[in-house]
Amino acid sequence: MAVTLGEEIMLLSLDDESGAAKDRQSAGWAVAGGILLELVLAGRVSVADERIRITDGTPTGTPLLDHRLEQLAAWAARSGKPRKVTDWLTKDHSKAVGATIDSLRERGLVAEEQHKVLGLFPVRRYPEADGSVERELRERLAAVVLHDATPDDRTAGLIAVIHSAKLHRIAFPDVPRKQIIPRMMEIADGQWAGDSVRDAIRNMQAAMVAVTVATTVAVAG
Repeated sequence: MAVTLGEEIMLLSLDDESGAAKDRQSAGWAVAGGILLELVLAGRVSVADERIRITDGTPTGTPLLDHRLEQLAAWAARSGKPRKVTDWLTKDHSKAVGATIDSLRERGLVAEEQHKVLGLFPVRRYPEADGSVERELRERLAAVVLHDATPDDRTAGLIAVIHSAKLHRIAFPDVPRKQIIPRMMEIADGQWAGDSVRDAIRNMQAAMVAVTVATTVAVAG
């Protein structure tokens, strides 16, 4: 079973040794956005005019995606009209992160460790257990972003989500931002995908920017 976009973003955000999440808030938005985009690529959901529509409620065969699809469909059904992408990401991002970590743990890609801060407060960490998937992922991203390989739809979508959530540092920790941002922007805005997927990616970009800005303002306030 292929690793999903949300799982790929989660792997990038978790420190391999400590298991702590880097850029936790932005990564949470990106994980939820990656899952939603995966459902678009699977033909289960469409995103247009900043709204979500369920186009096919049948299972994909991937438990992580199918459970989120069920939750999305139930949430959408409570309204008589299509719901906003930003509203879904705001509602789902923390749950999506938990579900994605559980999926990675079940796959054997991360382990779960429990600690107590100050001897009182329990904290869970998820260090790397099998690094092969993340290594392949980073090699694929480097080939596209640093060496100008042509991305497939999934990789282009992944890069668009990472770029929109400003997670450049977790994807390329040792590369200056000015070296990668122009290429990531080119991919996110480019013609790699078909019309419907490209439209969804652009809507996802707008939603990711909106929720990231809103979160930054709230924290600053």
